[in-house]
Amino acid sequence: MARPEQVLLLEPQHELKFRGPFSDVVTTNLKLSNPTDRNVCFKVKTTAPRRYCVRPNSGIIDAGTSINVSVMLQPFDYDPNEKSKHKFMVQSVLAPPDMTDMEGVWKEAKPDELMDSKLRCVFDMPVENEKTHDMESNKMMSSSLLKSDSSTLPAKSMSSTLDDGEVKKIMEECKRLQMEAQRLREENKQIREDDGLRMRKSNVMSSQHSSIGMKKDEGLSTRTMLLIVLFFVVGVIVGKLVL
Repeated sequence: MARPEQVLLLEPQHELKFRGPFSDVVTTNLKLSNPTDRNVCFKVKTTAPRRYCVRPNSGIIDAGTSINVSVMLQPFDYDPNEKSKHKFMVQSVLAPPDMTDMEGVWKEAKPDELMDSKLRCVFDMPVENEKTHDMESNKMMSSSLLKSDSSTLPAKSMSSTLDDGEVKKIMEECKRLQMEAQRLREENKQIREDDGLRMRKSNVMSSQHSSIGMKKDEGLSTRTMLLIVLFFVVGVIVGKLVL
């Protein structure tokens, strides 16, 4: 037996569009209008209840009025190649004039009194966000490849991927070693100058000692000659006296 035609007017009629990015909650609105002269009870159901939050998900729409239903899609990892299979159904039933319990109305409603409308979900990702998503995916793939490659590289290749802090430390260490080398060169130069000064002093002292020795030798030679001359004179005098 065919169900009666839906009395509620849905806006949109056939699909709920959710516009990305989907890194946060995305909300779309569903407007339900009751053009009849009777109150209508409604329920909103989905094939993926864990992915959506619907407020209100049930209630009563008075005759000639409308209500806005907020459908909130929870954050998820969007895949442009995956088509959404999520669907929503708006179910309704005419409320009896003497209604006091809405839940009781649903329990007592006959199948031929229930009306429903179905909507499919559409995910719309803007072009720039698709590019961003692709770039992020590429970055993730690149980083994963780098990690897998780095695990097989030797230590030398690992050292070529130093961060800025390590490079700065190496530069400071090189600078310190250069300063140390300069200091050692200056100390070596000073030591050579001191050695040269000591050698010059030693040469001067040696020359002084040698000149003093020569003077002493000259003094001794002069005295010897004088003694020889004196002995010669004395010998001549003594020889004359003897004769």
